[in-house]
Amino acid sequence: MNEGANRNRKTALIFSGVAVGMVAMSFAAVPAYRAFCQVTGWGGTTQRAEAGAQEVLERPVTVRFDAAVSDGLSWRFKPEQVSQDLHIGETALAFFEAENLSSKPVTGRASFNVTPAKAGIYFKKIECFCFTEQTLQPGETVSMPVTYFVDPAIAKDTNLDDVQTITLAYTFFPWEDAETGSGGDSAAE
Repeated sequence: MNEGANRNRKTALIFSGVAVGMVAMSFAAVPAYRAFCQVTGWGGTTQRAEAGAQEVLERPVTVRFDAAVSDGLSWRFKPEQVSQDLHIGETALAFFEAENLSSKPVTGRASFNVTPAKAGIYFKKIECFCFTEQTLQPGETVSMPVTYFVDPAIAKDTNLDDVQTITLAYTFFPWEDAETGSGGDSAAE
C-alpha cells in the first residue's frame, strides 16, 4: 500500500472513533445530567429522603403547589390545596388529584421541580406518586399523596435566607409501557 492510502485509512479510523465517541456521549448525557441534578439540586430538582428531619425549626416556610399536564395526555391534574404553611423540618402531606378524561387506560409519569431553584437541594420527598408511573382507568379519578419536608440545613445556607415560599411543581407526561406500547393518549377521544 502506498503512503496516501495509509494516511487516508488512519484519518478514517480517527473520524470513525470520534463519531462513535460522540454518539456514546450523547446517550450518556441524559442519565449523567439527571444524576447531577439529583445530587446537587440543580434546576430545582428535589431530593429523596428515607425519613423526616430530626429537628423542626421555628423558621416558617410556605409551600405552594402547581400542576400541569403535557400535550398528549388526556388527564385533568391539579393540587388539592393551594399551599401549606409549615416550619422548616416539619413533615407535611399534600395531595394532587388526577382524572383520566379518555375512554381507555392511560399511564403517565410526573416530572417535578421547585422554585426558587436554589431551594431544590433542601426540598426532601419521603414518598411521592412521582417516583413511579401512574395508570388511570377510563374516567378514574385518584388522589395522590406526596410526603415531604424542607431540610433544616437550609437555615445554615445564607444564600437562602430570603426564601420564605417554595413552589413544588409537577407536570404529567405520557408514559410508554415497554411491554405493551400503551401509555399516553395522543389520539383525540
